Order: sequence, then C-alpha cells, then structure tokens
Amino acid sequence: MKDYLKSLFRYIFIGGIAFIVDYSLLYILTEKLKFYYIFSSFISFVSGLIVNYILSIKFVFEKRKIKNKKLEFIYFSLIGIGGILINQFLMWFFTEKIGLFYMYSKLLSVAMVFLWNFSIRKYFLF
Repeated sequence: MKDYLKSLFRYIFIGGIAFIVDYSLLYILTEKLKFYYIFSSFISFVSGLIVNYILSIKFVFEKRKIKNKKLEFIYFSLIGIGGILINQFLMWFFTEKIGLFYMYSKLLSVAMVFLWNFSIRKYFLF
C-alpha cells in the first residue's frame, strides 16, 4: 500500500506537469491560433501524454512489468488512446450537450481520464 500511495502521489505531481502542458496548449491552439477546440484538444492531449510518459518512467513507476521499452511505449500509448477517446467524448459532451465553456469541459474530462490512465497503467505496465 505504501508503494501504491508513493506512486500515486508522484503520478499526481507528474500528471500536474502534463496537465499544464495539455491545458496551456489547448488554450493557445484554440484562442490564439483559432483551431477548433476538439482538434486542439486532441493535439494538446497527445502532447501531455508524451510528457507524462517520459516523466512517469523516470520518476513515478520504479518497477516495470515490460522490459522492452518500445513495447512498453506502445502499451502506454494504447492506454493513452483510450484516454483520448474518453477525453474527446467528454469534451464534446460537456461543451456541446451541457453548454460548458470548453476550458471547463477540459477540467472535468481531465479528472476522469486521470483515474483511467493511472489505474490501467499501474495494473498493466508498472
């Protein structure tokens, strides 16, 4: 349990850094470069995913179940694709159906995707 809480705390910190990348890029792409928010959300999520992966393997998950780094990244990315699908659906749902500002929709989707990503990655990869 101690190792789990340690990993969770570190993942929250690393996730915060990845979130800053994701959230900032979403804003810049949508507001400054005038991309459609769903497209911006995809690009920003993938950018955050890459930051999350790099920092997670260095600082969060000390024990790894898969020794092949290429295969590990593929699995990490596949789990991330699940996260992208959840993110994109929630962004659309909260923005288009509920009527929230897309940046607020992102905050809600991040919380749900965070739980998905940590749980699945901890179980299958680390």
